[in-house]
Amino acid sequence: MQVFLPPVSLTGTTLVMMEPLCRLMYHAFSFHFIHIHHAPDSILYPAQKHSDTMSDFLLIAVAFILGCVLTYLIFRTQVRVYEERAKNDLERWKIECTDTIRKDSVNRSRSTLKGKIAEQMAPFLPEFPFAASDARFIGHPIDFVVFDGYTQAKDENGDMISVVLVEVKKGKGKLTREESLIKKAVEEGRVSWITVALGDEGCDS
Repeated sequence: MQVFLPPVSLTGTTLVMMEPLCRLMYHAFSFHFIHIHHAPDSILYPAQKHSDTMSDFLLIAVAFILGCVLTYLIFRTQVRVYEERAKNDLERWKIECTDTIRKDSVNRSRSTLKGKIAEQMAPFLPEFPFAASDARFIGHPIDFVVFDGYTQAKDENGDMISVVLVEVKKGKGKLTREESLIKKAVEEGRVSWITVALGDEGCDS
């Protein structure tokens, strides 16, 4: 009688570990079925038949234990394979995401830097409707306060100055909530002048 083991797809390391167990099971089953079960009943004594029954039970128990061991080894091998794959995928994802985040951060920084430069250079661009010498860069919460006519008044060539708050936007940029509130305050006339007089005590150190 021949004993066939079911084919199992395993890694080389696991096959090396399982080969002695598989050979042991194969030879044990072959010896038992060929030399015991195929032996003529005339040469088997009752005590020997009882011994055969016990050997059958022990063989089944050993085979069950070996099967459990093999199943455990197969399971652990597959788990290690999946864990290794997951670890490699995670590392690859980290590298890809890190590169993407770094590139995005660099691009955002460049865009922000270009925007800041463009804002400060705005008075010197043709699109700026006021004299560059009349503009004062603030940056926050608005970009410029323009004292329109200040240069002419300073040179005694004018007698009127208009104060204009200017926010520079590039492309389709929109006003923030704070900028919109400032714009509304100006449009509704909630703009005033106040002179703060400090006493001499305030200048003492």
